Amino acid sequence: MDEMIRAALQFYEDEYSDSVLYAQLAKIEKDETLKKEFLRLSNIESKHAKFWHDFLARRGVKTPRVKISKFNLYSTKLLRKLLGPGAVASLLEMGENSAIQKYFKFLTTYSDKFDENEKRELSGVILDELEHEKFFYESKQRFHVENLRDFVLGMNDGLVEILGAVTGLSAVYVYNPKLVGISGLIVGVAGALSMAIGTFISVRSQRQVNESIRQRMEVLFRVSPDRAKDELLNKLLESGMPEDVAKEVAEKLSSNHDSIIRLLVHEEDENEVRAALYTGISYLIGVAFPVTPYFFASSSLVALPFSVLLAGTALAIVATFISVLSGISIRKKVMEMVTTGLGAAFVSYFFGRLMEALFHVSAL
Repeated sequence: MDEMIRAALQFYEDEYSDSVLYAQLAKIEKDETLKKEFLRLSNIESKHAKFWHDFLARRGVKTPRVKISKFNLYSTKLLRKLLGPGAVASLLEMGENSAIQKYFKFLTTYSDKFDENEKRELSGVILDELEHEKFFYESKQRFHVENLRDFVLGMNDGLVEILGAVTGLSAVYVYNPKLVGISGLIVGVAGALSMAIGTFISVRSQRQVNESIRQRMEVLFRVSPDRAKDELLNKLLESGMPEDVAKEVAEKLSSNHDSIIRLLVHEEDENEVRAALYTGISYLIGVAFPVTPYFFASSSLVALPFSVLLAGTALAIVATFISVLSGISIRKKVMEMVTTGLGAAFVSYFFGRLMEALFHVSAL
């Protein structure tokens, strides 16, 4: 079986599976706008699956019965229930973007093996996928998915940093686990405040920079419209737009003040207070996993493996969410985060042992 047929079979299976997934999401969706959109997408994906079915049939290839991944189905439903429609929108947008790239590569690579009707139909499929991606991008903006990112990354920082701290302290205060736990909490609260304040300042600073650029452009537009038009022209040329087209666009927009500013000023819609709260609270949640065992164990060495186990499990969960939201391999991301997190704990433990040996502070 050649590469083209293998790719087409995979496309058929993906489209069929997506059709079922969207139909299932529509069943549990309470937001009427999303429910209707999921049903519409299910029908379109079913049409796409039929295109690939017919494409293969014309080449004498029989399409196999598609096995729907129950894991993907349940995990997507769970993500919707736990984290809301923004997380699902982010996940599905990544999937649509991946399909667009694959279809375009397929069309350009094997264009000589398509008849004109097939080229036209596949171009229509790509346009459908572009519309899907646009819808999910708009849904992400509507449901503030950027704060989900703040939550996941904040929790990851809390897990890794405090796991390293309590692991190192375990080697020093072997017989005083509560002291290790309290120390971890103190460091965790300080870290959460630091992360929250840093996020607040970062988001607000970016907003202030954008506002400053906007004000500058408004002054420039009123003082010298021609200069504002020139800046727009330069921006369009930098983006790779042909010069004749860029000049025409700049000329047509030269009298539209708002359009020029929107094109020249990149504005973020993230709220700094909300971002700071998500980051700080999620950091504290991450702190809880490695610290908790030290308040119940008889010694730090007894608490340590439970701390590592809880933190490792939480890291794996966080890694799974990051993978789902960014469209990368779950297995690779889990291995990367768990390995680096536990590796940091391992190094911290031996550093703690070194400090204990050098300064003899275990009895303090």
